[in-house]
Amino acid sequence: MHTFEVWAPIPSSVRLFADGRFHDMQRGDDDWWRTTVGVAPDTRYGFVLDDDTGTVLPDPRSPRQPEGVHEPSQLHVLDETKWTDHGWTGRQLTGSIVYEMHVGTFTPEGTLDSAIDRLDELVDLGVEFVELMPLNAFNGTHGWGYDGVLWYAVHEPYGGPDALQRFVDAAHARGLAVALDVVYNHLGPSGNYLGRFGPYLSAAPGIWGDNINLDGPGSGEVRRYILDNALRWFRDFHIDALRLDAVHALIDHTATHLLEELSVETFRLSAHLGRPLSLIAESDLNDPKLITPRPGGGYGLHAQWADDVHHAIHAAVSGERQGYYGDFGSLDCLAYTLGHGFFHAGTYSSFRGRVHGRPLDTRRTPASGLVAYTCTHDQVGNRALGDRPGAYLEPGQLALKAALVLTSPFTPMLFMGEEWGASTPFRYFTSHPEPELAAAVVEGRRREFAEHGWDAADVPDPQAPETFIGSKLRWDERDEGGHARLLECYRALIALRRDRAELADPWLEHVHVTYDEDEKWLVVHRGALRVACNLGPDPVTVPVGGKPLLWWDEPVVNRTESAVLIPGWSFAILEAPEMPRR
Repeated sequence: MHTFEVWAPIPSSVRLFADGRFHDMQRGDDDWWRTTVGVAPDTRYGFVLDDDTGTVLPDPRSPRQPEGVHEPSQLHVLDETKWTDHGWTGRQLTGSIVYEMHVGTFTPEGTLDSAIDRLDELVDLGVEFVELMPLNAFNGTHGWGYDGVLWYAVHEPYGGPDALQRFVDAAHARGLAVALDVVYNHLGPSGNYLGRFGPYLSAAPGIWGDNINLDGPGSGEVRRYILDNALRWFRDFHIDALRLDAVHALIDHTATHLLEELSVETFRLSAHLGRPLSLIAESDLNDPKLITPRPGGGYGLHAQWADDVHHAIHAAVSGERQGYYGDFGSLDCLAYTLGHGFFHAGTYSSFRGRVHGRPLDTRRTPASGLVAYTCTHDQVGNRALGDRPGAYLEPGQLALKAALVLTSPFTPMLFMGEEWGASTPFRYFTSHPEPELAAAVVEGRRREFAEHGWDAADVPDPQAPETFIGSKLRWDERDEGGHARLLECYRALIALRRDRAELADPWLEHVHVTYDEDEKWLVVHRGALRVACNLGPDPVTVPVGGKPLLWWDEPVVNRTESAVLIPGWSFAILEAPEMPRR
């Protein structure tokens, strides 16, 4: 016997459809409808609201959608005997390096099982966390995953829930923690039936559609829907961290913000499971409150993405100044951001046309609470052509960006393939089956970039199969010439970070940056180490000395060890001479 239940305060009647038959359900005082029926463990089922007998809707908490988001759900329970990670005690985020991947383009097959075969390469690289872009069920076969509509189900083309179990188990066997990207700020445009069950959606329009109802009538169960989903990934799938998409789009005016509530419940579950569970926010707010501990008046999240660090590094190295890069690009800006975390911290943002952000208290908030990167799925995929930095930067510039991130006090994150300068782009791709929706996405994408000066004909069609297929990594190129050299540089930087405690030191007060705007050099001082960078094309003499430990192009230290000549577009990490003892 199995008890089916669904929260549905809107309809006046709900019936279960299972095994080809309809079953009446009883409404409780809590607006949950329930019935107990004898069914097989893998039964397909759905719900019929009111008298709409022609429409069987999937379960809002569906554990599996074998035929897609418009079809009935399927009962599913993970086989606990398949877990082999009983000795896994977890990983803390602080001191770790994160690797972001999109399952569909990580391998030619585009599945979780095929991704397992590449985990040894990530171990060899030296990363500790694998962050999966969203896996929740969405309409179509492939996409970025941010248009999910059934948050409890794993996208079937990736392998479904059992494949995710196998992936996490395999990662843990190799010492890798797993982070999962989850989207709680909006729902996709196709297959979203939640509004027919209850007040899941707010009347206020959001950035990508209707906002989620977090503070209006009936919002208690909506919040519970989100909280239970997050805890399910941690508890049932042994996930180690959640990356919370675009939390600035969560509209919540209650006294206890949803993020704080999630932090409390995650902490409780972590204590029960006996392993670290981390929450990482993507936020556009530059607000330290997200990662400030609750006793200090914050939400108590463990980290947030730091776009300012990316912008400061990318603009200084690449010279790009369009859009939100407008306030970035100088070495003064880069030095300040490396030492303070946020560049816009109560200062004017020309891109936004207003004052933005708030300063980070560097005495109390460790820099490991900020995730830094040279690129992400957004920073690549939301370019008109989806071109990676390697398509328009010199190899030395790629190495420079890597050195600045991997020797920083922040938590570094790599985007799949950047470690070897992958030649394949990562484009925006969709597979909407509905012709009208597909056409609207294509037109909207081209119109958006045309407004920024791009020829619409040059913008890849998100719906074209080759846009998706062309974004898949080519693993064979890792061993080729310049790709192999860059990969070895990444490995060496990561190994040095692991070997030297001062590089993982998370306190910004211990970071000192010197630079010369005209000469285009910048030095990050980390304890006894000096990360000397030449951000120009010509060789430059940098007034720091020491023993070279790692470099892109070999530096030349002068006889007195007081200065070093660094070739163009290169870096050198030097160890300062030991001071004589008195």
